[in-house]
Amino acid sequence: MVLPSSLLAEPEPFDDLPPEDHPTPPAATFRPVPTLVEVARHARPTALAVEHTLPVLPVLADLFPDGLRRGSSVGVSGPGARSLALALVAGATTVGSWAAVVGDPDLGLMAASEAGVALERLALVAAPEPALWGDVVGTLIGSLDLVLVSPRHRVRASTVRRLVARSRERGSVLVQVGGGPWPERFDLTLAVAGGSWEGHGSGHGRLWLRRAEVVVNGRRAAARERRMEILLPSPDGSPAPFEHPGSG
Repeated sequence: MVLPSSLLAEPEPFDDLPPEDHPTPPAATFRPVPTLVEVARHARPTALAVEHTLPVLPVLADLFPDGLRRGSSVGVSGPGARSLALALVAGATTVGSWAAVVGDPDLGLMAASEAGVALERLALVAAPEPALWGDVVGTLIGSLDLVLVSPRHRVRASTVRRLVARSRERGSVLVQVGGGPWPERFDLTLAVAGGSWEGHGSGHGRLWLRRAEVVVNGRRAAARERRMEILLPSPDGSPAPFEHPGSG
């Protein structure tokens, strides 16, 4: 049965033409349905080389010519370890990265700000109970770009291996500050090997700056040892290059 055109919502515009004059519909084009593997391959994000590293402050560029590699574990030790760790945080947070410090009650926010850290992107986390420490740190890893820890207890090797694996998977950098017991070897080790304060006069006065020698070594591509002298801190509280007398 043919319905009257008045009942059609969209009448066929060519109804009044003879059959031979009706337009020929285009041939249907069929494309094969992609497999899940092909979909995953096309959906996989393509990361630039710079996205595999976190930036560092210019003063540390010679120690990290390619930046701070994501997914790595870093140990920072020696006198001034906290200042050096804050310098790493400063380079990343000033360009939009987020960081957390877990279990370091002696960290001063004024010192962190003077070191160049963007405080609005820094989370301070009180030391968890030893039984919960690994779960708390693991939650932060993958959510933030840098996670600094200063455990006051002996961390189990299985916990560290789990955190290191999670860091590599999620692209976070795990930094242990202070040189305490750590059951696994770090990908990168930073040590403040020596230094001297200036500005205290003959046993009195205000400390003005500290000259420090920083030594970096590690595994694989970072196996070659690198050394440099920097001001940690300089008079304004930030890390700065050290210029030897007569070098200018």
